[in-house]
Amino acid sequence: MEYPTVDEITGCIEAFAPLHLQESYDNSGLQVGSRTMAVCSVLLTVDVTREVIEEAIAKKASMVISHHPLIFTGLKRIVGNSEIEDIVRLAIKHDIAIYASHTNLDSAPGGVSHKMAEKLGLINLSVLDPVSANLCKLVVFVPIAFVEKVRLAMFEAGAGTVGNYDSCSYGSRGEGTFRAGENANPFVGEVGQRHVEPEIRLEMICPIAISKVVIAAMLAAHPYEEVAYDVYALDNIDLKTGLGMVGDLPDAMPTLNFLRLVKKIFGAESLRYTNPVKSNIKKVALCGGSGFSLLPKAITARADVFITADVKYHNFFDAKNKLLLVDIGHFESEQFSLEIISSLLKKNFVNFAVYITEKNSNPINYL
Repeated sequence: MEYPTVDEITGCIEAFAPLHLQESYDNSGLQVGSRTMAVCSVLLTVDVTREVIEEAIAKKASMVISHHPLIFTGLKRIVGNSEIEDIVRLAIKHDIAIYASHTNLDSAPGGVSHKMAEKLGLINLSVLDPVSANLCKLVVFVPIAFVEKVRLAMFEAGAGTVGNYDSCSYGSRGEGTFRAGENANPFVGEVGQRHVEPEIRLEMICPIAISKVVIAAMLAAHPYEEVAYDVYALDNIDLKTGLGMVGDLPDAMPTLNFLRLVKKIFGAESLRYTNPVKSNIKKVALCGGSGFSLLPKAITARADVFITADVKYHNFFDAKNKLLLVDIGHFESEQFSLEIISSLLKKNFVNFAVYITEKNSNPINYL
């Protein structure tokens, strides 16, 4: 049986959650291992601990994929003087690759906060803090008879999506001129003669992360030997990409009942929350991990509640009389990130074992 390589697995994950979406402080990506190594199975975990690596060894998993990076800052030596060094040495000894998909998975469409919203059954979802400068515009000049072929190739490669609409493009008619040199093999026109060809200026928006893939698809579908095209960086807001989510409960729920629901769904031993502002909850904002910085966004969105983690004592005052602020715990808010990766890998690789760790890596206990 031929197994996928580390590079193929990471490529699959990064097509969903591109590394350029990670925050500046982050260190997502491949941290230990060779990209060419074959992977028979993977073990998914929120955190990489020694116990998790030992579990991977026992399960004969050749790759560990985590949400939180094992290595946040550079290692000057790997001699076993720290827990991280010890884990890296153990992984290398047993040929186990380690990969992290962290804040890029938080910001990706369908990422961590979206999964939280899905677990709560929210509808009418939108990104709480969408990113900008994540898009580009691709413009290509196509002979009229080939416009539809090129357009479809670009759509199928992932271009042309604007908000909740796909297959979005614009075409304007004009004339292209060119003269083929003596070593050229022109699709239309004659060598040495200036040619005028009726063309369509075809343009559409594309995520920067997949622009190279879309360009390759466009070039493959285009009939010209030399294709004229432009790529423009955009400051447009990408409404599907960013941190946090906001949505509605199908029906308003009494606040105390909602808190009980949150505690149950996320398996939280306890909740920290402010005094309720309303007797019922309808609009819910949330952000997995340390998302308190998005509180002003949640207030602007007129959410009744904002769910996140790692809220400091004095920060709770910022929500007073504005909305219900709930801290469910860091691990609790991000645990379902493993379901995202598991589903992604099972969809793209057949006859391939994907394990979710049996070890509880949450370092916090409650009494």
